[in-house]
Amino acid sequence: MRNVVIGFLGTQLDIGKRRGWRPTLSLCQNEEFPVDRLELLYDRKFSRLAHGVKRDIEQVSPDTEVMLREMNMDDPWDFEEVYTKLYDFALSYGFDEDRERYHVHLTTGTHVGQICWFLLSESRHIPAALIQTGPPRGDNEIGTFDLIDLDLSRYDALQQRFDQQTREYGDLLKAGIETGNARYNALIERVEQVAGLSDAPILLQGESGTGKSELAARIYELKLQRRRVKGRLVSVNCATLKGAAAIPVLFGQRRSFTGQPGTERAGLLREADGGVLFLDEVDQLGLDEQAMLLHALETGRYYPLGSDSEVTSRFQIIAGATRDLAELAGEGAFRPDLLSRLNLWTFRLPALRERPEDLETNLMYELARAERTLGARVGFNADARDAWLRFARAPDTPWPGNFRDFGGSVLRLCTLAPRGRITRAQVDEEIETLRRRWQAAEQDHDARLVAEVTNAPLDPFDIPQLANVIRVCRASRSISDAGRRLFAISRTQRVTRNDADRLRKYLARFDLTWSELCE
Repeated sequence: MRNVVIGFLGTQLDIGKRRGWRPTLSLCQNEEFPVDRLELLYDRKFSRLAHGVKRDIEQVSPDTEVMLREMNMDDPWDFEEVYTKLYDFALSYGFDEDRERYHVHLTTGTHVGQICWFLLSESRHIPAALIQTGPPRGDNEIGTFDLIDLDLSRYDALQQRFDQQTREYGDLLKAGIETGNARYNALIERVEQVAGLSDAPILLQGESGTGKSELAARIYELKLQRRRVKGRLVSVNCATLKGAAAIPVLFGQRRSFTGQPGTERAGLLREADGGVLFLDEVDQLGLDEQAMLLHALETGRYYPLGSDSEVTSRFQIIAGATRDLAELAGEGAFRPDLLSRLNLWTFRLPALRERPEDLETNLMYELARAERTLGARVGFNADARDAWLRFARAPDTPWPGNFRDFGGSVLRLCTLAPRGRITRAQVDEEIETLRRRWQAAEQDHDARLVAEVTNAPLDPFDIPQLANVIRVCRASRSISDAGRRLFAISRTQRVTRNDADRLRKYLARFDLTWSELCE
């Protein structure tokens, strides 16, 4: 393999003003690193020096082929100009890595040129290692020579340090909880990449209780450690921003608007300047507030309530949503332009029931948290622990409140544990309590759903069945599609399968029609 070196002519150093040391010439005198071809870049103003260096190299290293390449710079300290010309040089250069090894000589040229060489080599636009030379030291008459390979896989200690740092960031995002769920681990890895490198908005979607608020706080901590932000984390649940109070809370208010003392307020966007604004339940934000938020995100400016002058605030945003924002946008309940601004990076947090392999480690985490809250050591009896984990992992355990249900349940067990030991009887009682609560909540939800479409008195038997029919109808493309889903088993036993007619007759029992439910 031939060694090819690319570098700038040293307009000062290559004259030999530094104790007679000339870096380009000494580079070609290194017997341990033979230079087969030198690509020397020079400005026409220094043409005489470039040709002189070439002649001197041919004398001390006749096997080195010196190629002079004219590259004129109006300002060698202008980053844009230097990078653009070196980038164009790299694009037009015919690199042949099968036959040649490429190197960039960093010692000569301006500091701007050195930075551009590094960026182009690190990005592999120039597939080269870096060479740094220095003046002679001690018995070394030629000068020092250091080869820097940007392939970090060759530097075990560095690679291990980077891997350790990545693991530390991942542990931060997972609150130190070991997780075995592949989908969740992949999500955290991607979040770490995005949060550490980008200031773009992040949208966290998922059911209530899946940990959106906690993850947003940990993303902020990561950004703080990576020096992506300097300001504070400002959080608000948009479900609390209703009516006339929403705009002043978010955007601030001038006293002149009311004339009353104490009505001046900065607003959350102003408080988040330089930091992160977390808007939880952003799907609950009103359309007027959405429009103002979009303007603030795009321009960094907005008008506080009652003000004739704009306020400037630059912040990063994390949004949390329980409902599907794309569906809401289709229904006109969420602005499509704001959705486009927020969903550059969207992450859906899996529900607790989708992470059965993580339940045991999360149980240990909740136990430790309960101990800190109660100020006492608590543990499970072996049979109680096994019973609890079997219930937690069972496919029919819904965990509708996700980690809120999970953490609350563990805290109750720890609080009532006799002498700091959770017994099997306690676990059985807690399981029964959870089932009753979930059943009551589901029945209440079913009743509210049915009440949306009919005020007729119904037997308790009919309410959950009709509620399920309503859900299926609203999730289906047509009445025939809904019928196929609802009669999936019985339709296979019929000679004629008119699913749409069967569904119409069922709805008619309650004086309902397909159009009333779905259109």
